[in-house]
Amino acid sequence: MITGSTIIFYLLAALTLTCALLSVSTRQIFRAAIYLLFSLIGIAGIYFWLQYEFIAAVQIVVYVGGIVVLIIFSIFLTQQAGEKLAKQKLDRKIFSALAVFCGFALTMLQVYQHNFNNAATTSAPTVADIGRKMLNVDQEGYALPFEVISMLLLAAMVGCIVIALRSKPETK
Repeated sequence: MITGSTIIFYLLAALTLTCALLSVSTRQIFRAAIYLLFSLIGIAGIYFWLQYEFIAAVQIVVYVGGIVVLIIFSIFLTQQAGEKLAKQKLDRKIFSALAVFCGFALTMLQVYQHNFNNAATTSAPTVADIGRKMLNVDQEGYALPFEVISMLLLAAMVGCIVIALRSKPETK
């Protein structure tokens, strides 16, 4: 039986996936940043739907309000908001499709190997629990993944600036 909650989830998932695909497939850098914005808003919506309000608020403040605005600002700073990126060669498209497939396969392998706890036995997390988990460095902590993701976002930011700063060929 389809409930309103299920419909909301599928709408948020469709928004997130569609905007993510548009973000990586468009050739206009400003549109890619806007699609990324809506994709991250969709992820925050899923967190709200799961009743993880704190994580949803962090998603909106840090990623939507901070990272995407910084990306858009760097695009406008270089004055190349309306320019199209060059078409990629076929070998790069094949390599990127292979990398996406390998990442997806690794993710699915981890999902199938993980022993998920029953949601009914776990209590709702508090802010103190989230803080302890984020700062904990042992097997139950998230300090290392948090740092790895922050380095990934920094690399994405540097990549965005490098793409936006590419000099135009001189016309004679």
